[in-house]
Amino acid sequence: MQRSVTLSVNGAERSVRVEPRALLVHVLRDELNLTGTHIGCDTSQCGACTVLIDGRAVKSCTVLAVQAEGSPITTIEGMGRADALHPLQQSFWEKHGLQCGFCTPGMIMTAADLLQRNPDPSDDEIRHALEGNLCRCTGYVNIVAAIKDAAATVRAGRSAGAAA
Repeated sequence: MQRSVTLSVNGAERSVRVEPRALLVHVLRDELNLTGTHIGCDTSQCGACTVLIDGRAVKSCTVLAVQAEGSPITTIEGMGRADALHPLQQSFWEKHGLQCGFCTPGMIMTAADLLQRNPDPSDDEIRHALEGNLCRCTGYVNIVAAIKDAAATVRAGRSAGAAA
């Protein structure tokens, strides 16, 4: 028995027919072809599937697609474009905050939530925010550096906007 749901993903309304038990991560990847949201563990441990729902970081493997109806969803694809990266994406690139890249979308989405709530986080606050995201390649040093760099860029942009 399928049901029609309309999801607001990356600023666009998308209607799909899903089983009521369909997880958001599977609908994003399999029905909407937004494959930047990764499936890493199927047990909500790794954070690779993190997206923003109502501006908050959520592991999309823990949410039914029907539960997300009516809430704005942002995936990594909605953060920036190839010719205009989001400051977090740019900083991860410049500060070598990624190696294999598998965890990177979830890390960026979690960091976006953090920076929205705390525009100047300490290293400890960044590490605490990332506790639900696992990276098997790095020691997190460059990830923390990338988030600090992006925070400074975002703060500078806000200051420039306020001065204008």
